[in-house]
Amino acid sequence: MVSIKNNLNNITRTIPENVTLIAVSKTQPAASVLEAYQAGQRAFGENKIQEMVEKFDILPKDIEWHMIGHLQSNKVKYMAHFVHLIHGVDSFKTLQEINKQALKHNRSINCLLEIKIASEATKFGLSFAEAEKLLKSEELKSLKNINIAGLMGMASFTDGQEIIRGEFKSLKYFFDSLQKYKSFNVNPAILSMGMSGDYEIAIEEGSTMIRVGSAIFGLRNYN
Repeated sequence: MVSIKNNLNNITRTIPENVTLIAVSKTQPAASVLEAYQAGQRAFGENKIQEMVEKFDILPKDIEWHMIGHLQSNKVKYMAHFVHLIHGVDSFKTLQEINKQALKHNRSINCLLEIKIASEATKFGLSFAEAEKLLKSEELKSLKNINIAGLMGMASFTDGQEIIRGEFKSLKYFFDSLQKYKSFNVNPAILSMGMSGDYEIAIEEGSTMIRVGSAIFGLRNYN
């Protein structure tokens, strides 16, 4: 029997105060989210908007919902009224849609630019050059209802710790260079990198936000 409370306590005891823990609750039932909530966890990550909306409707309203999956622009409208942070933004077109939907709800939505640091072709994300071009663009200044709060990246799925460390290191180096782009809608303070299998390395390399699922909830049910 998985003890969500014990797992949470074990993780929070080992991470620095400046690191935010996102409990990845995708595919988990609302009862498990509530169990983590009752243990003190407030930030949860989902990768499907429909599932996140269903949980938002029935769970406590002080939960921070993080959209951590690859984002389809046409579904932004379903979460625009409540999402706390969107982790996986990898195009200007997506930022435009988020801005449009945020405006309808008279709010600003926090976003992270997803950077492709892994070697796998299946991973999404902007290159460093593409992200830099976006941040320099005049078009970005027209988006008054988004806030680029930092970067997100996922390391390669490998047992090679030096490969993982090198990828995280490259993202931290790029993140540190972003202060020159700071503006009313670019305020880079969050570096989201590290998951259940590699978050300790990510923290050592400067992560300020980790996304942990199986180490909290146990193995996922994909049925």
